[in-house]
Amino acid sequence: MYVYILTNPTKTVLYIGTTNDLARRLNEHSNGRGDAGKFTGRYQADLLMYFELCPDAAQAIAREKQLKGWTRQKKDALITAFNPSWETIDLETWTG
Repeated sequence: MYVYILTNPTKTVLYIGTTNDLARRLNEHSNGRGDAGKFTGRYQADLLMYFELCPDAAQAIAREKQLKGWTRQKKDALITAFNPSWETIDLETWTG
């Protein structure tokens, strides 16, 4: 299971989610871009900035809740430690 953080092109919004298939989920977010009924569509948050692997769904959900409770400053610091340039992560080329 993965916990991941997306942002929009201006990096003003953060979205935190969980999935068992990160590539598939990113594709779903990209295909839903502009869908006003969904948070990621409304704010065009489909750029991957951060992800981590969790051993199981329960731990991924707990980590997601933990991250959602953090301040924006703390979330930004987590992303910067993982992805200092805040470049969109391409799963096919990411060397982390």
